[in-house]
This record gives sequence, structure tokens and C-alpha cells, in this order.
Amino acid sequence: MDLELSEEQQLIKDMTRSMLAEHSPVEVVREVEDDPKGYPDELWKQMGELGLLGVLIPEDHGGGGQTLLEAALIYEEIGRAMAPTPHFVSAVMSAGVLLAAGSEAQQGEWLPRIGSGDAILTPAWLEPDRGYGPVGVQLEARADGDDFLLAGVKRHVHFASSAARMIVLARTPAGVDLFLVDPGAEGVELQQQLSQSSDCQYRVDFSDVRVSAADRIGPAGSGWATWNDVMHQGIVLLAAQAIGGSERALEETVEYAKTRKQFDKPLGAFQAIAHYLADCSTTIEGGRVLVYEAAWNHAQGRSIVRLAPMAKLFCCETYRETTRQCEQVWGGVGFTIEYDIQLFFRRAKQLQLSWWDTPYLEELVAADVLD
Repeated sequence: MDLELSEEQQLIKDMTRSMLAEHSPVEVVREVEDDPKGYPDELWKQMGELGLLGVLIPEDHGGGGQTLLEAALIYEEIGRAMAPTPHFVSAVMSAGVLLAAGSEAQQGEWLPRIGSGDAILTPAWLEPDRGYGPVGVQLEARADGDDFLLAGVKRHVHFASSAARMIVLARTPAGVDLFLVDPGAEGVELQQQLSQSSDCQYRVDFSDVRVSAADRIGPAGSGWATWNDVMHQGIVLLAAQAIGGSERALEETVEYAKTRKQFDKPLGAFQAIAHYLADCSTTIEGGRVLVYEAAWNHAQGRSIVRLAPMAKLFCCETYRETTRQCEQVWGGVGFTIEYDIQLFFRRAKQLQLSWWDTPYLEELVAADVLD
């Protein structure tokens, strides 16, 4: 594996950083915290115009046809900027599900619209008091003639108020299935949830919501296999996002340690603090290599069954620990709203808990190691 970026890859990284600096500065990040929509229109428009929304969508569906490695470079920059965007739920997870198992009609209708930004799709996966695995999917989809009726509750549905469709994981007699559901359909009720990272999440209640058999994605009972495969790809990008956030938090803390003085010396001159920052820098670089290895292996057609959960496990722990150490350097002011480091600190913990948490990731790695 060559760790040197190609000219095209470096261009993607630089272009994304430049665009986010203009359209997702920290002032914008603060403005959309706990907002019911959750993202600025201008940022979403720019991501569509630059082709970032279609990075993983094949060219014959209007996308860029890039690999997971190019996407990881974009997600490092998204993490650095803390960009408030439905990119992950729409352009990664929903597009990934449709590419893996969608019919020609479903792909033709939705993939070009996802890639252009004209439509946002989002998964409805997690349920109250249930786990991350297939057993945790208990929302019922019972047959009613040629249709299905969905009944149950989903939580942590990101950007549901802006979605054209939700990809709902539901249980049928065949197992777990995936359904395209209109959030505006009769029987669907949305209620905004407030999260630790102040992002845009909803509780969605389904009261006998009618969906047609044509809205099922993939063969009966194949839903969890599809979801599990796409999740392995997605968590590599979240690992990259964690590394980007870690790096930016460390950079801002290093600058603070150079200028903030105690006892007539910069904070960074004290050995204990210098070692904190050195440890953070070391783990960030290790996490970046792990992300690139996972993304590169996927691009080469190799298995990432172990590498993907390892990457998210390690990188989210790195993000969490880096921001914790940074808060120690900033001291009490680091927890006040006026300072930006608390934005990274809150997002680090939220990301560690979301999209497969530490115990579930450890089980995945352990199963592959022991098997």
C-alpha cells in the first residue's frame, strides 16, 4: 500500500477543505446545532456541485465512481470542519444499500438524485431499548395483500424531516427486510430528539404505515446481510471523520499551548502537557494509517470484515481521548460554550456511541480473530 496520495486524491482533499472552510466555518456549525433541519442549504448545494455527494455512486448513475479511499479523504475534511451535513446517511449508507440490493427501477429513480443532492435518503435502523445487531430489528412489517403494514418505533433517524425517503429496517417472517418509506406517508410521525452532539435526529413512529412490495429493497430476508455489508464500508468513513476531528482539535490546542502562559512560560513548555500532546499526535497518525489500510483494501476488492471495525474502534477512541486530553490543556474554559474545543469533545463521544459502539465493534473484531 502506497501512503503517498496521487495528484487527483490530493486535489479532492484540498478542494473539500477549501469548500468547507468557506461554507462550514465554526459559526455555521454553531448556528445549526439542535436545528430541526440540521444543515445549511448552501453547503449542501456546494457539495452537490463539486461532485462530493456522488463520490461513491457509479458514473452510469451520475456519480463520480470513486473508491472508499477517496471518500475517506473527504471524510477527514468533514471531521475537521465538523460539517453539519446529511452526506453520510444519504450519499454513503442509503446510496450503498441501493447499490448493493436495489432494483433497477429503485437505482434509476434515486441514485442520480442522491448524487446531485436533489433528494436526501436516510436509514431508520435503531429502536428503543434494543441493540445494534439483527435481533435489535423488531419493527413489524406484516403482509396485507400485496402490501406491507409497518408498525413500531425507530430512534436516531438523522435528517428525517428533510428526507424524501427513509430506508426502514423491519422484521418480516423471512427475517430482516429493507423498505423505502415516505416520511410524509399516513401513519408516520416525526419527533425531534436532542443529542449530545446537537445534530439533527428524530424519533419516528410507524402506525400501520402501508408500503408496497415494490418498495422492498432486495430479496425477502436479505436486509440484514445488505445492511451489515454497507455498514462495514460506512464505519471506515466515520473512522476517517474521527481522525479529521482529532487532528483539528489537537491543532487548536497546540496553538493555545504556545500562547497561553502560566508562571511566565507557555503551557507547552511544561513537560507533562507536552507529553499529552505528543501522545495524541502519535495515536492520530496510527489511526490514519489504519483508516487508509481499510479503505485501500476495500478498493482492492479485499475483505474489511476485521479492518473496518478495528478502524472505527481505534479512531473513535482516539478522537474521544484526544479531545479529553485537549480539554485538560484548556482547563475549565474548555467546557464553556464560548470556546470551540467543547464542540469537538461532544461530537467525539457521540460518534463513539453511534453506528456501532465500542462493545459491538469489539465483538466483531473478536469474532473474526477467534474464528
